[in-house]
Amino acid sequence: MDCQDGVTACHEDIERVLLCEADILGIVERMGAEITEDYRGQNPLCIAILRGAVVFFADLIRAIECPMEIDFMAVSSYGSAARSSGVVRILKDLDTPIEGRDIVIVEDILDTGITLNYLIKNLESRGPRSVEIAAFLVKDVPGQRSAVRPRYVGAHVPDAFIVGYGLDYAERYRNLPYLGILKPEVYS
Repeated sequence: MDCQDGVTACHEDIERVLLCEADILGIVERMGAEITEDYRGQNPLCIAILRGAVVFFADLIRAIECPMEIDFMAVSSYGSAARSSGVVRILKDLDTPIEGRDIVIVEDILDTGITLNYLIKNLESRGPRSVEIAAFLVKDVPGQRSAVRPRYVGAHVPDAFIVGYGLDYAERYRNLPYLGILKPEVYS
C-alpha cells in the first residue's frame, strides 16, 4: 500500500505515505458498494463521527447507491493528546430519532475501540433495529484486540500515528489528500 512515488508534494511532517488518493478512492468505492448491497431497498441512517470521519463520510455517502439518511455525532476521548484518555464524552448528539432504524456508524480509524464501544451501547439503548460500523481504517496493534468489530473495513494500518484524509494531530493535517504516518518528533 505504500505509494510514496505517487504523491507529488508530501508534507514535511510526514514520515511515510500509506495510502495515496487513488488507493483511498478504490477503498471508498468498494465500501460504498458493500453497503449498497447490504441495504438495498432499505433506508439506513449513516452517522458520521465528527470530526475525523467527515472527509471519508462525504466520499462514502456519494458511493452508496441506495436510499439513506445522514446525521452527525461528535464524541471525544482524546482532546489534544496523542492517546485516548479512556473517558468518553458526547459533544454533539443526533438530531434524528433512531428507534427501529438501521444504523451505520461511519468512523475514520479504529484502534482500541473504547470510544466506539461506548457509542454503540449508547445508540443500542435507543432501540434501533441494527447498528453496524464502517471503519475506514483499523489499526493493527500487536497484542491488542479492539473492543468492537466493524462490518465494513477499508484498510488495516500499522500501529503508528496516522494523519491526513480527515485524521489529525491537534487539529492539523486533516486536509492532506493522502494518509501518512506522522513523524514521532512532531507529537512526542
